[in-house]
Amino acid sequence: MNKVSRLRPVSGPAASTTSRDDRQQLSDLISLVYDAAIDQSLCENAIERVTWFVDGVGAGLFCKDVDAQHVMVTRSFGVAWPLPVELFRQIYPAAVGHFIADIEEPVATADLLPYDELAATGFYQQWARPRGIIDFVSAVLDKSAASVVMFGVFRHERNGFVDDEARHHMRLIAPHLRRAVMIARMFDLKIAEAGTFADTLDGLDAGLCLVDANGRIIHANLAGQAMLDAGDILCDVAGRLVACDAQAHQTLREVFAAADQGDAALGTRGIAVPLIGRDGERYVAHALPLTSGARRRAGIIYTAVEALFVRRAALAMPPRSEVIGKAFKLTPTELRVLLAIVEVGGVPEVATALGVADTTVRTHVNRLFEKTGVKRQADLVKLVAGYATPLAR
Repeated sequence: MNKVSRLRPVSGPAASTTSRDDRQQLSDLISLVYDAAIDQSLCENAIERVTWFVDGVGAGLFCKDVDAQHVMVTRSFGVAWPLPVELFRQIYPAAVGHFIADIEEPVATADLLPYDELAATGFYQQWARPRGIIDFVSAVLDKSAASVVMFGVFRHERNGFVDDEARHHMRLIAPHLRRAVMIARMFDLKIAEAGTFADTLDGLDAGLCLVDANGRIIHANLAGQAMLDAGDILCDVAGRLVACDAQAHQTLREVFAAADQGDAALGTRGIAVPLIGRDGERYVAHALPLTSGARRRAGIIYTAVEALFVRRAALAMPPRSEVIGKAFKLTPTELRVLLAIVEVGGVPEVATALGVADTTVRTHVNRLFEKTGVKRQADLVKLVAGYATPLAR
């Protein structure tokens, strides 16, 4: 940015002495600072503009652990980083005053360390002097029990030492920098939460689609997107969720519309909708409303009114069946018979599938009853279902 395009400093602390053009430029700078909090690609430009506003040559956003001398520069403009740690430690006892100042209150290095003493240090001789830097003005933006966040501007010898005008400009912009840092932190947190949320949903075995009241698809996990891409059960038509079966599609439309009215319309547990694929395979879709209570407040996509979970109408087997075997101390043969009952059916079918006599299967089934404490084959199926996982395998 050349001298002509730099933001001109406000001329003096009194608003009455500030021209309309200067006030407009300050307003534009504040807008840029807030824009940068949301769009981080604008951060360097915002820091550059603030640097010129405070009449400096470089600036940075600094973070320091409360109990450590280490300072991390998270964003910067105009100065080569990182600062040499060993040299910085020479002025640390005085420089720490920048970090313990009151929030938004400008502090100059000259306030903490006389220039003659600074000029005698290796930090000044080897780092600051070659760059023409003679002073630094900062403002603390945030403090916590663990760390401090500070924004600071370096002053070149041609700018002179930090004066009243520079302090005034820092006071004008510091509150907005502070709010921008907080906004950016919230955005980073929400992005992290959304990423974790999406990763968790992608780990589900069932297909999941979040939809609005008109059936518009807000989000689909990996399994759900695979179903949409296959187009056998559900498909994406102009961004809306459509069931391939006409009757099921009409039912889903009614469910989505009802979900917009909250839990009272569908109940907190939702409803199940049977679906049939083009190949005749049966599926079940469980519709869960998102518009009431904690589910609504916890949602990261507030236009979604419904979560639709879709899976094939079959028992999900545990990915590690040995867990059941260990839990009930089953022999390998007993475990094989148990899983066969779930997958194949009754004693005759299991005997045929395993190539053994019916009496052999019955013997193992009786042992399964003894070890698991159930009395019917249907209860054995329920027992295995209890170990099923909703996660993709």
